[in-house]
Amino acid sequence: MRRYLLLDDNRALAENLAEILRDEGHEAVIAHSGEEALSLVRATRFDALVTDMRMPGMSGADAVRRIRLLDPGIAAVVITAHPRENDLETARREGLLAVLPKPVPVPQLMELLTRARRDGLVVLVEDDPALSDNLSEVLRASGFSSVRAASVLDTENLCCARPFAALVDLRVPGGPDGEALRRLRARFPRLPTFVITAWPDLAPVDSVIDVFSKPFDTGEVVGALESAHATRSMPSP
Repeated sequence: MRRYLLLDDNRALAENLAEILRDEGHEAVIAHSGEEALSLVRATRFDALVTDMRMPGMSGADAVRRIRLLDPGIAAVVITAHPRENDLETARREGLLAVLPKPVPVPQLMELLTRARRDGLVVLVEDDPALSDNLSEVLRASGFSSVRAASVLDTENLCCARPFAALVDLRVPGGPDGEALRRLRARFPRLPTFVITAWPDLAPVDSVIDVFSKPFDTGEVVGALESAHATRSMPSP
């Protein structure tokens, strides 16, 4: 049995989702405001959060940020009828499992929640948008959330989410080869790091777990992350 927190001011929608999850044998707890959700997270360990974006008072983006301060390991899914709103980018920087539209595609949501991993956040540093999108989707299919950076500066602007691993391209805009990796390791000294690069000879093998030469097998990358996740030393609250 897994335990989910549903945050939505739409009581009918929240109750419907909760009923579906309970019918699948899971525990679903409903909060109708951000403050109520924070109180629940202080008392209970949840596997994943599902939150609406636009609500009176605390927004979904603020709720994800504040809940992650209390429980950095919780997976988060945002549902929204306004996919282009500014707050959504703020939420993405916290590292989301997915953003889903309204009306909620229930089968897709159920599949995501079934696979969602606690402490499953991966930092993905890659400036090729197509490859970054592809890797994010592959990670999501295996239950991993991701927070993305496309430049050296982006690695400096990562929010306070707690990653368990990183995939890092050595050559991204904003600095010399390997600068994004160096800055990421300065911020997270013990973070298991995997390099993805077209220049494997440049990889600092003494500070990374493995190097994947482009083009690489995404299945091998996911397998390496699954091994790192299974042996991680970062207990959840």
